[in-house]
Amino acid sequence: MKNKILFSLMLLALAITIYSNPNFETIIAGIAILIFGMIMLEEGFKVFTKGPLQQLLKKFTNKLYKSITTGALLTTLIQSSSLISVITISFISAGLISLSAGIGLIFGANLGSTTTAWLVAGFGLKIKISTLAMPMIIFGLIFSLQKTNTLKGIGNVLAGLGFFFLGIYFMKEGFDIFSNDIDLTQYAVSGFLGVILYTGIGILITILLQSSAASLVLVLTALAAGQIEYENALALAIGANVGTTITAILGSISSNIAGRRLAIAHLIFNIVTAIIALAFIYPLGNLVNYLAEIFGISTTDYALKLALFHTLFNVIGVITMIPFIKKLEKFLIKFVKEKVEGNKDIAVPKYLNQAILKFPASAISALTNESKYLYKNAVFEIVSHGINIHRDDIKSNEKPKTIIKKSKENLKIDIDTFYHTKVKRIYGEIIKYAAKAQSELKLTDNQNTAIAEIKIANRKMVEIIKDVRELNKNVNKSAHLNNIYLRKEYDSYRKKVLKVLRVIYRFRKGNHSKNYIKKMNTLKIEAKENKNKGNHSIDHLIREKLITPEMASSLFNDYSNVNDIIKKLIEVAELLYVNKDSLLENNE
Repeated sequence: MKNKILFSLMLLALAITIYSNPNFETIIAGIAILIFGMIMLEEGFKVFTKGPLQQLLKKFTNKLYKSITTGALLTTLIQSSSLISVITISFISAGLISLSAGIGLIFGANLGSTTTAWLVAGFGLKIKISTLAMPMIIFGLIFSLQKTNTLKGIGNVLAGLGFFFLGIYFMKEGFDIFSNDIDLTQYAVSGFLGVILYTGIGILITILLQSSAASLVLVLTALAAGQIEYENALALAIGANVGTTITAILGSISSNIAGRRLAIAHLIFNIVTAIIALAFIYPLGNLVNYLAEIFGISTTDYALKLALFHTLFNVIGVITMIPFIKKLEKFLIKFVKEKVEGNKDIAVPKYLNQAILKFPASAISALTNESKYLYKNAVFEIVSHGINIHRDDIKSNEKPKTIIKKSKENLKIDIDTFYHTKVKRIYGEIIKYAAKAQSELKLTDNQNTAIAEIKIANRKMVEIIKDVRELNKNVNKSAHLNNIYLRKEYDSYRKKVLKVLRVIYRFRKGNHSKNYIKKMNTLKIEAKENKNKGNHSIDHLIREKLITPEMASSLFNDYSNVNDIIKKLIEVAELLYVNKDSLLENNE
């Protein structure tokens, strides 16, 4: 409700501004066209983020210098640090990249965003850019109407650039017309008070426009038209840098704790950079003048000097913060913690949040990681405790026969309660997010198959839990009945399940995985054949009247049950632990 009221008030204020002073129309129209162009640019580049960019981010973020360089180059290419921020938050939330790698990407994105100022100051304000914009819009719209995603992407990029340049043209024209009636330089505030005041204005403008690039273009066109003082323009650029963190903060609201940590890291970096720039604004201004002479920039070309200043203080910010990245990461992990909502006893998803649904790679990775987490923690515990075996024994090298012989104690696991507290909610969220990913994202056939397999794996995990619940009751009952033959049969069932759990555990750990894949296949085939053949030892016990018909009935049911559990345990392991990197790519 508050957002609707705020939005209505903003629209009303905008209408009053345009009505009271028609000179604002051209400037505001230019801003709107420029922002529309940036939206089209982002949409265009998103087509190419589904495969190559995702793989690039995963490959080139294992070292800090790679993360910073990759962030800078991609932002220079895409001209959208906010898109890089959204992708980074999504990837961190899904566990595809580490927090320190994400921080490096954000630092690099800040450096890459400085190219916007150079593009506008060195190119956009020097020529009649509308002559270039119109053909780009025409050809861009033609391409965007094509059926192929790649052509649509190229079309959106071309049209986006065209509208971006057209927006600059209208903003420049607007300020030129505006200057005939009103001289905004009379509102200039000199000295350090002016620096603080205009920094605040820069922050406010960027928050309203939701784009530091748009804010910077506005400042540059106003500066080129002589509507703001150079000193105030420097402060506005600093404010735009701080204001841009709002995009990352808004993007992190729907993410998990890792995404929120990254947004706070972004905020800290930009605030530290702004403090340095404000504290040394006059020495930096002198340095800009000195470098401008070296680079052949005219002393009166304030737009290019502003671009140089913007680049300079961002580079200084990155250099200052690099030695503290590890400390910053530790600080964020220690003090920015997940809030536990609702019942603390109910397990909640670790990897699933709205941020992961931005891109196929992050969605598939998060769903896979959440399913693996559920499998190796909840399901592994339920199955092992359901047959009264401690997990440490399964992980050990002790012989299965010895483990079964010593494990006579009833571990008293309440499988129904365990399911409702540790499994049910996570299972429901996995299915919900999988359905959302399939309906909201443009997935390739391979990616759709990957998500379908994740859903199947989770359904099988729930079936395993139900099967173990029945087995657990009869295993415990057999321990109380004075019949060694019945106990011996149930011990053989326990031994079979123990062997499978051990093979799967070692397969998950990645040691000699090819050998364990062969072992799992053998065990799965045996389970399938055993279920079809029946149990001859039970037939013998019935004929010799060593067990009662009721005991035989339980044994037959659980014999089928055990083989089902074994088969499903192995199938889930195969579905979840196959290398799915190739499925994250866009193969269109």
